[in-house]
Amino acid sequence: MKRLRNILPVALLCILALSCRNTASDTDRRIERLLDGMTLQEKVGQMAQLTIEPFVIADGAGGFTLDTALLREAVVEYGVGSLLNVPLSESQPAEVWGPFIGELQRIATDETRLGIPLIYGVDQVHGGTYSLGSTLFPQQIALAATWNPAHARRMGEITAYEMRACNIPWNFAPILDLGADPRFPRQYEGFGEDPYLGSVLGRELVKGQEGDDNDVDHPEHVATCLKHFLGYSVPASGKDRTPANIPWNALMEYHLPAFREALDAGAHSVMVNSGIIDNEPVHASRRILTGLLRDELGFDGVVVTDYEDLEKLHARDHLAATSKEAVRIGINAGIDMAMIPIDYRGFCRDLCSLAEEGAVPMERIDEAVRRILKLKFELGLFERPNTLPADYPRYGCEEHRQASYAAAAEAITLLKNDGGLLPLDPAAGRRILVCGPNAQSRRALCGGWTVTWQGHGIERHPELCKTLAEAIGERFGRRNVEVIPGVSYDAHESRYDTERRDRFDEAAEAARRADVVVLCLGENSYCEKPGDLNDLALDPLQTKLAERIAATGKPVVLVLSEGRPRLISKFSAKIPAIVQSYLPGPQGADAVADVLTGKVNPSGKLPYTYPAFPNSLAVYYHKYADEQRNTDATYKYEGDYNPEFVFGHGLSYTAFAYSGAKLTHEGDEIVITADVTNTGLRDGQEVVQLYSRDLYASLIPDVKRLRRFEKIALKPGQTRTVEFRITTDDLAFHNLENERIAEPGEFLFEIGASSADIRATLPFKL
Repeated sequence: MKRLRNILPVALLCILALSCRNTASDTDRRIERLLDGMTLQEKVGQMAQLTIEPFVIADGAGGFTLDTALLREAVVEYGVGSLLNVPLSESQPAEVWGPFIGELQRIATDETRLGIPLIYGVDQVHGGTYSLGSTLFPQQIALAATWNPAHARRMGEITAYEMRACNIPWNFAPILDLGADPRFPRQYEGFGEDPYLGSVLGRELVKGQEGDDNDVDHPEHVATCLKHFLGYSVPASGKDRTPANIPWNALMEYHLPAFREALDAGAHSVMVNSGIIDNEPVHASRRILTGLLRDELGFDGVVVTDYEDLEKLHARDHLAATSKEAVRIGINAGIDMAMIPIDYRGFCRDLCSLAEEGAVPMERIDEAVRRILKLKFELGLFERPNTLPADYPRYGCEEHRQASYAAAAEAITLLKNDGGLLPLDPAAGRRILVCGPNAQSRRALCGGWTVTWQGHGIERHPELCKTLAEAIGERFGRRNVEVIPGVSYDAHESRYDTERRDRFDEAAEAARRADVVVLCLGENSYCEKPGDLNDLALDPLQTKLAERIAATGKPVVLVLSEGRPRLISKFSAKIPAIVQSYLPGPQGADAVADVLTGKVNPSGKLPYTYPAFPNSLAVYYHKYADEQRNTDATYKYEGDYNPEFVFGHGLSYTAFAYSGAKLTHEGDEIVITADVTNTGLRDGQEVVQLYSRDLYASLIPDVKRLRRFEKIALKPGQTRTVEFRITTDDLAFHNLENERIAEPGEFLFEIGASSADIRATLPFKL
């Protein structure tokens, strides 16, 4: 257990938690006594999770009241054991959350026959998604760009603390879906395209929230829920919740590692992939949910559906002829808790009937309820169903906001800097034009899951987030900065992809008067299905604005704020400096401005391949055939791996030299070292990346795979030796028989600053 801080109320809670914690055997006995005394209806109710919205009534003044009669029907009569989401579908302060959930718990513990507490879950995916005044961090894709696991750990710690301040013990995060398709609207929620990078950061995010010992009854820890098991993020169409085709060995090789690592880290629950793999909905897949997750990986925590996904087996997929049949299929496949989220009466009726008919064995129901009760006991909810906002004085504090700023600043990735245009000296008195739709958009900095599901709510809270235009004006002097959007987003809350001209010609004329143009492009906020798109290219109006601005001949700094890499190849060659900020969160504008001035030396690296063309979407670990170049006299063609920027790429205001690379091998351990020197004039950070290449294998090998990385800080002239330790097992792969094997043969290890910028190559024979 981590060292407790000198804050008396929290310390007292810690003591209480320790004094009340039961031994495993005591807890098991209590669970079995509860199970023995529960009716079928009470058991089935525990397996139901409802959204909170139907139980709250808006008061017309921005507040709400609780429909206690309807709630009592669900919790007392039907025994519903879990609730999720946020009242009024918009972020609430801790002072509202605490007593609100407290009243829910009072009804569950005081008015039900057995007094079983509720478990409340919320998607706090980048800090306090739905907790007003809490700390919002960069989205996970930006955390991945830091290549610094410490930021993931710290976000997890702060998120857990501030969730407990809101009386919320269960977080539907982290997101461990492999971001291998840039078209996918939820790419920004994960850690990018590489399985190893996602594994490292995912583990730290779990440990940050659950603690090193996974003692989630601790008043500063919460239970995590890994999303979305398994293979969610690569549908064939690129659109959310549409079918995917993933061979089983590819599922194991690329999609499973991050989940396996997070499960090994002790994550308490798992949410299921809403999609379809090889014509089978994952919510119906006993092979994945029981065979793989339970039997092979040994997971014994709670498996929960995503939103309304059992019903989708009937209504969307036509796999089940009735809703009742859909419940049978999903529960027997391995679902423990069903996110209904509204029709609990139908779900409870159907599952009770299925149990009475023997179509769902009572053993399966008891197994599910046992896991749910165990999670509630492990969270300490039976002894302490509530945590109080007053006991968390650091909620939304400056220390936490600075942690968010540090992550945002370290994530920002300098993609291009021709002629050393950046950094810009604020003392030079340059006339700066700031334009583009993202210049004055808070949504564009924060993304979805920010105050509201689609992220539009952040615009109602300007005190939480500066715009890029505001931060740049502060750094360079408002009299030197002119802001003309040129293009703006339409003010639709539910649509992100509608844009309009907004002083377009005026922006172009202002560019001619300016010394430097900061062009702020990218995406508006979106989340899940509403974020589907038909064209990965940047919006046509944004492209026209970029071309018009570039045609002036003035130096242009392109600042991208986007949840996925939108294509910029139509004009990127004309832009001397390009900065990728991803979705840096409320502190992101300050971080970007500090990179532009040089106060922050950029150190981010791309966690994905940035494509140049709509039909060239290969990841960096593609196959050799993706790089064919005019291979014979008959067919003149090129492969599809021709990205705008490669995986792992990112520039600095200083320079780094690599030397003295060595490899030693003893037994199964391989040790690789290299010296890295800061040869420039500024302090800087470098991400040293180690790749391996399997030259020949029985199954076509990837061209390379990331095996290790380390981010180091160096002063000018300073040298540091970086050491990587791997084993021969790291060189194994899953064959067509789903055997994980390390074949004898020739390998190359590559050390470099990106997947393409290789500074040393070391041969190895296994």
